[in-house]
Amino acid sequence: MVGLGSTSVHRFTACLIGFSLLMAINSENRDGEVDNEYEFSYLKNSSKGPKHWGSLKEEWKLCSIGKFQSPINIIEGRVSVSSQIGKLGRNYRPALAVLRNRGHDIMVEWNRYAGSAYLTGNKYDLVQCHWHTPSEHTLGGRRYNMELHMVHRSSQGQIAVIAILFHLGRSDPFLDKVLENINNLRKGEEEIDLGVVDPWEIKFGSRKYYRYLGSLTSPPCTENVLWTLLKKVRTASREQITTLRKAVHDVSNAN
Repeated sequence: MVGLGSTSVHRFTACLIGFSLLMAINSENRDGEVDNEYEFSYLKNSSKGPKHWGSLKEEWKLCSIGKFQSPINIIEGRVSVSSQIGKLGRNYRPALAVLRNRGHDIMVEWNRYAGSAYLTGNKYDLVQCHWHTPSEHTLGGRRYNMELHMVHRSSQGQIAVIAILFHLGRSDPFLDKVLENINNLRKGEEEIDLGVVDPWEIKFGSRKYYRYLGSLTSPPCTENVLWTLLKKVRTASREQITTLRKAVHDVSNAN
């Protein structure tokens, strides 16, 4: 386990392609994220791009003036090693889900409780997981090909995110199962029944991780988010990453 000391904080302003597994479908989800992503853009030069998020709505002002914003660049020489922050406990369970096209991204909505993670002695229920390509966080200035976020929420409303970085290599089995249904959505279907989706199929591959307090990486950029970034970088195939990009390419460019 690694705790972050002084690290350089920056907001990633490149064009990000989001691919989301979500449980909530309100305009603002239980994980605090804005569901209608037509309201903002990841495009750097867009009037709704990251540098303008804080001025688009009063409730998004933290995107501009927040002091603990994510993502960050993690520098090994500035982290402190600690055995006090505890193990990364998980107790997930399979749950029925549907695949939906939100326009800006693709999401799988779980219809049942999908289990929890145990962080810093607290229980956080799994709310959603989503992918960004390229990665949002960087290690020593290096940006990876993809990043997975598993977003959790405690009974007190605190958000915790477990993040996994990916570089090019062998395909990711969990992502393969989800991507099998992408083409049907691209043909115009708005929702597809996936049956049971098991979060345990998301492999961590390491017990070592970085831990820091940051924010949501999209509006409203809420702070006091507990971030856990796994130290081990996993692999995904070029085909998988390309499929993710193509799934939301047209809408993302239009935002």
